[in-house]
Amino acid sequence: IKEKVAFNAAAQTWNHTFYWNSMKPGGGGEPTGKIADAIKDSFGSFESFKETFSNTAGGHFASGWAWLVKNSDGKLAVVDTHDADTMACKDGVTPLLTCDVWEHAYYIDYRNGRADYIKAWWNLVNWDFANANLG
Repeated sequence: IKEKVAFNAAAQTWNHTFYWNSMKPGGGGEPTGKIADAIKDSFGSFESFKETFSNTAGGHFASGWAWLVKNSDGKLAVVDTHDADTMACKDGVTPLLTCDVWEHAYYIDYRNGRADYIKAWWNLVNWDFANANLG
């Protein structure tokens, strides 16, 4: 049980650090660079990606994370994880961005309005961070 406690603490530290780096003041808008091309290749358009990501984040049951990842085949995907699960431990997957959908991320400002929180999150997305993670 001590290993599980240690994993949860380490994973949540990693996830939250990644989350804060996934945003920046003055961020948001449409992506540029390699991430823009990869999103278009994998989702057809930025709008389609944004809808998929928002639906995944908004539809996630309970506490967790929505992620934009690059799979080992080079294609991007949107996935969600529960609780302290982290993309840092997934073989063949490179995390690019994340959105925290634990209630603590939005309750003070949005109460139970997760959809409003996700809409606001798009105004902060750090595309430079996603481009750096894409490599």
